[in-house]
Amino acid sequence: MTEEMNAVRRLAAEGLLAKTAAEASVQEHRRLRAALYEIAHTVVFTQLTRKLELQRGHRGCARSVLRLEAACLDRFHDDMDAVLDDVFLHATMPVHNLEGWVHGRLRFATINAYRRRRGERGALQKPRVPRWLATALGEEPRLTALAVDLLEFVGNDSVAGAAVWPVEWWAEHRAILCGDDYESAYREVVRDVGTVLAAMRSKPRWYADYVERPLGHKEHSTVPLPRTSSDGPDLAHPDGDPFRELAGVALRDIGARVALGQNPAGAATDVVTEVFVRSLGSDELDRTPGSSPWPPEFLARGLTERTVLELLEAAARAEE
Repeated sequence: MTEEMNAVRRLAAEGLLAKTAAEASVQEHRRLRAALYEIAHTVVFTQLTRKLELQRGHRGCARSVLRLEAACLDRFHDDMDAVLDDVFLHATMPVHNLEGWVHGRLRFATINAYRRRRGERGALQKPRVPRWLATALGEEPRLTALAVDLLEFVGNDSVAGAAVWPVEWWAEHRAILCGDDYESAYREVVRDVGTVLAAMRSKPRWYADYVERPLGHKEHSTVPLPRTSSDGPDLAHPDGDPFRELAGVALRDIGARVALGQNPAGAATDVVTEVFVRSLGSDELDRTPGSSPWPPEFLARGLTERTVLELLEAAARAEE
């Protein structure tokens, strides 16, 4: 790798890195990208990732790339992709200090990429509370700030799992900010989220465009997020069969586990159990607003039909 890294530095110093990357074959482009990753990843982690993780209170994640939790690691990879793309696009002039050049463009590259990803999800690029919503919330600063948090969350890179809204995180932040105990802060956040969502749903089309649509495009760790508005078709379950949608989520998870070397049969059993069982017991705020729990008979069907496991296992094998 040292030789490839030296080659990247030489191309950068000659002002040829962007041109070479653009004209490279697929295999050569991969080598250039891997070498640039080795050069830039320390800069990205120390100058961006570590600071963000400390702001989130993730002290373990701030220690090193190897200590990043799954969701934090995904964000780091997104930022690395943004930086590498930026270098290969803009390194058209001689760059003698590649790390310094990356550092200088770090904020620009990652913010632009983040806004682009928000746009692809259909989210507001700069979340703000419209006048009608502020009025509906009584101009209450606590509620309008939470509304901004919800609008920011639906378009950010955080994974949405069985608990759609990060209520625990917001409660921890409020407890620290206000000096309250966590349980009191949690109850207040739960109440306030319900209030804000109710106000947002008073404009069904706006809610569908700027909350439901980007939320539906987020990556989900377990169950998909069904659509709840009455002003349009059910996008999450267009055929009316939630089992089919959950099976699709399970299949993607199984494929990922098999790719990491897990036995397909074991992966199928683990994932199907996780996808269906862990959706039980979630309260109203742990699901998409307005949705109802999965029917017990539906869950039982998903867990007991051996045919489902066999089909998912076979599909997982095909993904290898």
